[in-house]
Amino acid sequence: MNSSVMQNFLISLQIMGQGMVGIFLVVILIALAVYLLGKYGRKG
Repeated sequence: MNSSVMQNFLISLQIMGQGMVGIFLVVILIALAVYLLGKYGRKG
């Protein structure tokens, strides 16, 4: 395998990993917001 191909593959993996982490964090934040709104929204 060519070294530049391997390097590009590793860079794309890194970018994909960062994107997955970002999406994961956004999903957690949305779930937390929905949970807090559901918990405190009904009492008010």
